Amino acid sequence: MTQQQSAASPLSTEMQNAIEACMSCHTTCEEALSACMTTSASGGQAQTQIMRALMDCSELTRMCADLMMRRSPMTAEMCTLCAKACEMCAEACMSMPDDAQLMRCAEACRSCAEMCRSMATTM
Repeated sequence: MTQQQSAASPLSTEMQNAIEACMSCHTTCEEALSACMTTSASGGQAQTQIMRALMDCSELTRMCADLMMRRSPMTAEMCTLCAKACEMCAEACMSMPDDAQLMRCAEACRSCAEMCRSMATTM
């Protein structure tokens, strides 16, 4: 997005796709977090680290989508931070390879990270 782009102009297809990836990742992280909360009593330290990563990723992806939708001048920086949180979350989820929900979450996180990195470099 350039500084000259009007708030009334439509979002680019790339930005729309990035927003959708962020919201999909947010939803997937929330669902995984909910599932982890029901099993956290037996999970120990690893489960706690995964839950923290899920919370961070969920919040940052939602916020990143919000900033893109309102064309915030801070979008590029937020996309960079969002990509980092998504990668960290994907790595945390991958530590439980037998959990199908966490594997879906890792996939959504990696996809979102890729889209956000792309957005950060094109803004």
